[in-house]
Amino acid sequence: MNKMDLNPKCVFDCFAQVNKIPRPSKKEGKMIDFLVNYGKGLGLETHRDEAGNVVIRKPATPGMEGRKTVILQSHIDMVCEKNASVEFDFERDAIQTVVEGEWMRAQGTTLGADDGIGVAMEMAILASTDIVHGPLECVFTRDEETGLTGAAGMKPGFMNGDWLINLDSEDEGQIFVSCAGGCRTNAVFHYTVEPLPEGMFCLSLHIKGLTGGHSGGDIEKKRANANKLLARFLYLGMRQLGLRLVDIQAGGLHNAIPREAAAVVAVREADKEALRALWNVFAAQVAEEYVVTEPSMEFIMQSAGAARAAVDQSTGDRLISALQGVYNGVLSFSQSLDLVETSTNLASIRLNAQEHTIVIVTSQRSSLQSARDNMSNTVSAVFQLAGAEVETTEGYPGWKMNPDSQLLSLTVEQYRRLFGKDPIVLGIHAGLECGLFSEKYPNLDMVSFGPTLVGVHSPDEKLLIPTVDMVWRHLLAILENVPE
Repeated sequence: MNKMDLNPKCVFDCFAQVNKIPRPSKKEGKMIDFLVNYGKGLGLETHRDEAGNVVIRKPATPGMEGRKTVILQSHIDMVCEKNASVEFDFERDAIQTVVEGEWMRAQGTTLGADDGIGVAMEMAILASTDIVHGPLECVFTRDEETGLTGAAGMKPGFMNGDWLINLDSEDEGQIFVSCAGGCRTNAVFHYTVEPLPEGMFCLSLHIKGLTGGHSGGDIEKKRANANKLLARFLYLGMRQLGLRLVDIQAGGLHNAIPREAAAVVAVREADKEALRALWNVFAAQVAEEYVVTEPSMEFIMQSAGAARAAVDQSTGDRLISALQGVYNGVLSFSQSLDLVETSTNLASIRLNAQEHTIVIVTSQRSSLQSARDNMSNTVSAVFQLAGAEVETTEGYPGWKMNPDSQLLSLTVEQYRRLFGKDPIVLGIHAGLECGLFSEKYPNLDMVSFGPTLVGVHSPDEKLLIPTVDMVWRHLLAILENVPE
């Protein structure tokens, strides 16, 4: 399959336009301006709110004026992750796509199909002249990936529709009707700089090549967390060889399973070979533990330049112990749906030498508010016991299933008619903006679906091209059959 075979052409043409525009989370100004100009250029009613969200309203096609108003919604920002070897500026450069068979990916970066492909579908519908539909509101929200602040800042009345279709799901054939709520629990360790004794030897540790993925949608797939692996080794080295921490820079975004983690440590000159041996044994053991999910994992230890000072021993030991002890991964599964109920992700660890702080970011998710609070408290307690300052963000709400949803009934009916099989109706262990919409618009009937994506939030992100056409046909069938 080459680029000439991308179908539906109107959607992939729009996706190509989207990927020319830089749109990191919280820096979506160029994309917002593009959409405002896009709507106005089509002669359609277009508005931007104070939070940076955009709505473009399109009147019904003749004969469909009395149908329910449908809101189509996607987010405009993207997770900006790249391989360490790739030179790329997400604030300036256009995403470079590659087609391999039935898959589309980017060249060493995230593809941005989460949720650029949803944006492209809305753009294609807005520009169309031959699609049958009732009144439409195409809504584009900002900053979904790093806090849902666009949806959170949206005021009641910005959307006026009766039904909402969220185009931000990642498995074709699955219709989502609920999602988890989430929050972040952050810990700050304050340290002093302590001179290292004479005769200390410094080494750099680097764990890389992990699969990573979405900290909600992929958390149950038994993938390794690079931060936890590094913490395990630091704890072994501390207990057995008196390892001292010089620097640590590990993980990345709060909603991504960490793929890389690095640290600089110091041990007595006489113990450096023992530390190398411990590292080699540890690497072999971990490779065996994750032989299926982490085939490309790498463990690199190298001599580092001599350091005169390190994190004071008390803080370093307490930090390493807390990182060893803090929970990471799935805590529990739902008793009513076949999905993860509660989880936590050790997302990033950053030493700031100027401020003498080590900042740890974790994220918790649950479809139950009480369980999410318990998970946050569990994480908080570990870091508080270790002497850190801890803060949990207010977070965002979950979205409860509506058992009487008319939109869901129509969505399932049209899928069955088109493809001769039933879709899977389920909840998702990730944050969708539908949770915030349900607070502001309690009577809004909602579903979420989209084409198949794998490796989201990582440079391995790929879009399964044939599923775009399936979702497109499904979406148009729903719009054509919306009742009065």
